[in-house]
Amino acid sequence: MKTHDFRKSVLLAALMLATGPVAHAQLAKDIMKRAKNATTTRTTMAADRAINKGLDKVFEEGENPGQATNANALQNASEKSAAAVTNGNIYYVNLERGSARAEGTLEAPMKDIQKAIDKAADGDLIRIAQGNYLGNLDRGWIEIKGKYVSLEGGWNDDFSERNPVKYITRIQPTVAQRGTIGQGLLMIDATAKRNAQIIIDGIFFDLGLVHEYAKADPTDARFGCPEGCETGRIMPVGNPPNKTIRLIGGKMAGKLVIRNCMFLNASFNGIIMTNMGGDWEIYNNVFVANLYASCEINGGLNQNTGAHQSTVDFHHNTVLFSWPTTKEMESMGYGYRFKNSVDHNVHHNIFGCNNYGALDGGWDDSNLPADKRKICSAYDNLFFMNKGDFVMAGTSGGKWLYVPGKRFDEVEMLTKYENNRELPSTSNFKDKIDQPYLKGYASLEIITTESYDPNSAANLYREAHGLNKQGTMTTRVSMFGNRYNFDKAVQLFGAEPEYGAQLPTGN
Repeated sequence: MKTHDFRKSVLLAALMLATGPVAHAQLAKDIMKRAKNATTTRTTMAADRAINKGLDKVFEEGENPGQATNANALQNASEKSAAAVTNGNIYYVNLERGSARAEGTLEAPMKDIQKAIDKAADGDLIRIAQGNYLGNLDRGWIEIKGKYVSLEGGWNDDFSERNPVKYITRIQPTVAQRGTIGQGLLMIDATAKRNAQIIIDGIFFDLGLVHEYAKADPTDARFGCPEGCETGRIMPVGNPPNKTIRLIGGKMAGKLVIRNCMFLNASFNGIIMTNMGGDWEIYNNVFVANLYASCEINGGLNQNTGAHQSTVDFHHNTVLFSWPTTKEMESMGYGYRFKNSVDHNVHHNIFGCNNYGALDGGWDDSNLPADKRKICSAYDNLFFMNKGDFVMAGTSGGKWLYVPGKRFDEVEMLTKYENNRELPSTSNFKDKIDQPYLKGYASLEIITTESYDPNSAANLYREAHGLNKQGTMTTRVSMFGNRYNFDKAVQLFGAEPEYGAQLPTGN
């Protein structure tokens, strides 16, 4: 579809919505849908958003054909979308009916996300049907390198309907991919343009089938398996076969949007990226059972020249069970981290059962001039069962301070801090969490035992050779990094109205 044909279709739909009866209004919607889904339509995401925004405004205000404001709203959106039409292509990927040598059209989709990325250019959009996508030759990961390409999952097989929680697009490798997965399931490296964008929308990431876990045997304390959990504790990370793998990683300049995604069972952060300058938005995602942290965004610019040029708006996310680095639970286990050289805006999230803290405020760039310090806000969030809602360094003694949400007004680094509170007792949100997992976390125990026998054969040998005698120490946990069930994690979308991840909208 050429640019002027696309614009003609949009304006025709606007006219029919504004002046025609109900049947015309329905036909107008169909025209809009066909115009948007046409195989050779060359539009950017800005064009799609403009059209959708205009339609949403019309439908919210009603389909009264006599309301000129409705027609004006849609016509204005149409004109803006037409003006935004550029050389951005839409490629289609379908694991079941796609082909490795296809062109990526609606009628002839590709079957591999990576090949679509490799073919795409800056500004292109890749629409992905339901299925489990494992990269080139099922290596277990994909990358966006040196270009600004967006991924949109959650489509049904013929791309006529989009619903990310119904038509699930996932990257969920198994033990078959051990040894071929890179640093993360999706790695992004795009730093050349500050006015370009990447959108990652509706893709569910899970590493729970890759890691090695202890047996699911609640009768043996060594396995750290609460009754009803599908695995025991995760085995040590960093030792084969358990690598440190993130779900999304890399660095980027420009606008990054991550939405309607799920991040599950990572062994090294759900998202860990470096912002090289740009306004980022991470929203409407579910994070569960990730080691180290669920989301960590670092700044990569020189703050003498680039202060306040890297921002993150982290909102309407559900963040549960962020686990520490080891079973000894001595470090990490954060929901979201206020790292230096980035301005952070955190609101309308649910943070629950994060082992060390919901928010990590331990990074202090106060040695910089006052006007170059990072700007941080945390407001309108719900918390429950975190070791600390906000964790920060004490003024002396080397200990951390654990600040509850209701006292965020006392945290000087927060510019905006209002309305943080505990999850209401009337909420049904906790009922949507895997109950054995939640019960196991609520009764989590860490037991350390030491033994020292100065007359053991080993110590007598050490004594004879002038070496110090040694004892042994064993740490057992009732739970640590156990795999969280994929299907149960999906149920967390829409679990609490207005807070956390809501049910994603369709196309």
